[in-house]
Amino acid sequence: MLGGRKLRGIVEGESIPDLFIPLLVEFQRQGRFALERLVKFYPFERINEAIHDSESGATIKPILRMTP
Repeated sequence: MLGGRKLRGIVEGESIPDLFIPLLVEFQRQGRFALERLVKFYPFERINEAIHDSESGATIKPILRMTP
């Protein structure tokens, strides 16, 4: 159990993908958006570590990988 927590997937923060994705790509190209500094990938088995890192500020955007 996750102590009443819910796991929810979102896509682009519920933005308009046709506008948002090209803007992010352009910012990345210009060096104005450092995506690699914001995200960290975790296997699903390490969900508690991902939650801890998010709450402590160790990572901005933890991403859980669901692999077979």
